[in-house]
This record gives sequence, C-alpha cells and structure tokens, in this order.
Amino acid sequence: MFGKDDIAVKILKGKRELEQFLSNLDSIGYQTVEEIEDKVKRIIADVKLKKDEAILNYTRLFDCKEFDLEDLIVKEEEIDRAFFECQKEDNKFVQALELAYENIYQYHLKQKEETWLFTKGDTILGQIVRPLERVGIYVPGGNGSYPSTVLMNSIPAKVAGVKEIIMVTPPDKEKKINKYTLAAAKICGVNKIFKVGGAQAIAALAFGTELIPKVEKIVGPGNIYVAIAKKILFGNVDIDSIAGPSEVLIIADSFANPKYVAADLLSQAEHDAMARCILITTSQDLALEVNKKVDEMLKANPNQIAAQSIERNGVIIIVEDLDDAVEIANRICPEHLELCCKNSEDLIFKIKNAGAIFVGEFSPEPIGDYIAGPNHVLPTSGTARFFSPLGVYDFVKRISLIKYSKEQFLKDAPFAIEIAQKEGFLFHANSLKVRLEDV
Repeated sequence: MFGKDDIAVKILKGKRELEQFLSNLDSIGYQTVEEIEDKVKRIIADVKLKKDEAILNYTRLFDCKEFDLEDLIVKEEEIDRAFFECQKEDNKFVQALELAYENIYQYHLKQKEETWLFTKGDTILGQIVRPLERVGIYVPGGNGSYPSTVLMNSIPAKVAGVKEIIMVTPPDKEKKINKYTLAAAKICGVNKIFKVGGAQAIAALAFGTELIPKVEKIVGPGNIYVAIAKKILFGNVDIDSIAGPSEVLIIADSFANPKYVAADLLSQAEHDAMARCILITTSQDLALEVNKKVDEMLKANPNQIAAQSIERNGVIIIVEDLDDAVEIANRICPEHLELCCKNSEDLIFKIKNAGAIFVGEFSPEPIGDYIAGPNHVLPTSGTARFFSPLGVYDFVKRISLIKYSKEQFLKDAPFAIEIAQKEGFLFHANSLKVRLEDV
C-alpha cells in the first residue's frame, strides 16, 4: 500500500470516472492567457518596427545583459570550437549524433515527393514540387541542451532541398550557445545561427531584420511565448504547429514488464509538469505494480517536474479487453503511443489516431526521440486526429500544372461555362466564351 509521501498514478474506476477524465482532457494544457498574448503582440510590433535594435534590447533584458549587436551572429569558429570540444570531451556523443543524422536522413528520404505529369488526350496535367527557399528553426536554449531538436527540424528541410536553414536559439548569461546544440548544427549543415530567443526570435524570422533574414516557414518547439508568437504570426509566415504539453499513452496487458512501463511514463513526465502520462491496461496487478515502480524510481532519482506531472496528469485506466484500450486510445489521440502487449502487432492497424506508435517492449518512446529515424516533432493535445509528424512534405510547396490543347478546350469549355454561370461568375464564363467565339 502507498503511504502519505508516496507518489501514485491515479487509477480510474468505472465508466463514469473514465468519461469525466476524457471530457476534461481538452482543459489540460497550456492556457492562452490574455496577458501573455498582449505581451507577445507588443514584442512582435516592436521587432517589426525597430528590427535589430529591438532584438538587442530584448536579448539584454531576458538573456544576457552584456550583449552587443556583433554578438548576435554565431561565427564559424565558434561552431568549429564547440564541435572540437565535444569530440575531445566525449567522441561517443559525436558518433551518436552522426548515427542519428544518418538514420533520420534515410527515413525522411522515403518521404521525398517528385514532380509528376500525366496526359489526358491532348491535355497535360501535373504537379510541380518545389522546396521552400529559406526556413527558420527555433531551438530552446539558455541552460538547456537540445541537439535532437536541431536534427529533427533541419534534416527534413535538407532532404526537401531547402537552400538556407536559419537557426535561432537564446544565449546564456555569458553570450554562449550550448556546445552540444552547435555540434548538431554543424553536422546538419545549418547555414546561419543567431543568438536570440523568445517571441522576438519568431518575429525576427517572420519579418526579417537588418541581420536576420526573413524566412518562409518556422519550425521548432519553445515556451508559451514562442508558441503564441507562432500562432499570431501564422499567415505572415508558415509554421509547423502549436505544440502543447508532451504526452505518452501506453497500452499494456499482463505480459508487460511493469519496470519498463513505469520508466516510460516517467520519461515523458520529466518534460513538463503539464505532461500527460497515461497507462491503459487489462491487468489490475500490472497497474498496482507500475504504481509501485513509479514511486520507487522517483524516490531513487527525485525530479520535481516528473513528480508534479505524475500527480497532476498521471492516470491508469483498467479495461476489460484490448479492444476497449484501443477505442480509448483513439479518442485520446496521443502524441506517443506505446503497445506493450504479448501480441502488440495485432493492434497496430486498429490505431487510427496517434503521432507515433512504438511496438513492443524494446521500442520505448526515447529510442524514437533520438536515434530511430522517424521525426519526434509530433502532434499533441489531440491534434493527431488531423495533424501528422513533421516531415519532408512540410518543407515543400506544390504547384499545379495545366496545359490544354485547342481541341480539348473546345470539348471542355462549354461545361465549365455551365458551372460558372450557375455560380454567378459571368466574367469567368466570358473568359471561356470569347475563345469559343474566335475559334
């Protein structure tokens, strides 16, 4: 049994509790507070008007007091020095980055689209696929290290054929960028890196400044200020998505290893105090054992964020059978879905809504985060109903191609006229009629 100081995942009992949990899911997450939105709007307006001057002021205010304009650009020698330091300190890390790069590149190569054409009589129809010219990637910084963010956001752009990748990331108090992040940027061939973060970085990429080029799309995670800035500026620039708290849902039966399941729940819990950690199981014994293991792991390695996440949003749902588990999972639409069952493969094609599916006890979510190859930028907060993981397709645009012969035009134009006239667009119809009259 659990004592007063033990940390336990809440176990839901009965359909009533389950339905209440499911109906409340949408309210768990970041709330767009008007006060924050007003601040972000002011920052955006300031950057649009004052450009680099505004960038300098905000960087001094939020990140580094002794910051000058020449510090904004990360120089080539700084990147090379960071890479050299990583090799000297632990070459296994550099080897890990290189392996991750290769796996991620090869996976995303399968997503690459090609221009296609086909003929229909004398008509040529098709689609021209063109990469975006320049994209921006936002990498969180400060005291953190996020080399995997660099890999996952820049490699699909590279595969798509994007000519210029601009990276922005906030500096620490000594004007530095994390060396692990810079090492990843070097391996990925990021073209330019700027020491700027927050909403001001998103505005700089959207509008351009004297030093920071304007981009066509912005991708990458950030705090709520970054998320709101992306939301506000969508339309001025394309974005990947508005990311919510991270989430994992594990479907497990009595054959699952409770130690693995507990470890995987905590691997997501440490992301954010608002992270969602959900286990759906057919076994009450497994549920109790997982709860015990979660408590033991948190006591062995205390982590306030993970503990808060488990206490706020940790849930175990006990169901009659795996079909019920799948049905609930499809309603939740999790970012990460792990299948830890005796016959996990039988469930794969029953899953309709998930960002990524991890099959079997040796396919934990962190293997996908770092090394497997599929992208770890995934839809959150139920948006897996209609969003996909970040991919090569996010860094291209498609242009339709239409070439009619005179003969085919004569056949099809009268039908187009019929539709145009019914819609009340008489000049559309006239565009077609004048050609028919001349012929």
